[in-house]
Amino acid sequence: MLPPDVERELDRAVRRWRQLPLDRAADALPEVHDFLAEVAGEELPDLGPAVVMDQLRVVVFDSCRGEGGGAGLADRLASLRLHWSG
Repeated sequence: MLPPDVERELDRAVRRWRQLPLDRAADALPEVHDFLAEVAGEELPDLGPAVVMDQLRVVVFDSCRGEGGGAGLADRLASLRLHWSG
């Protein structure tokens, strides 16, 4: 179970990603991968824009189950999402 604020921001991020045109998603993909690597603590494979939100869900879930319980993750997800809107 995710903390409510993290779950809310994760859902918002996924919804926003699905609304992006493919070229904007492709442009934002490196930033998402950097975020994933930072949260996961390791580099993850680039599976493309169609799958990256699945990766995000898994990494966020794992982070919330680990030490710290995802502290500050909701704000970080919101910031990431807002970069796509810019």
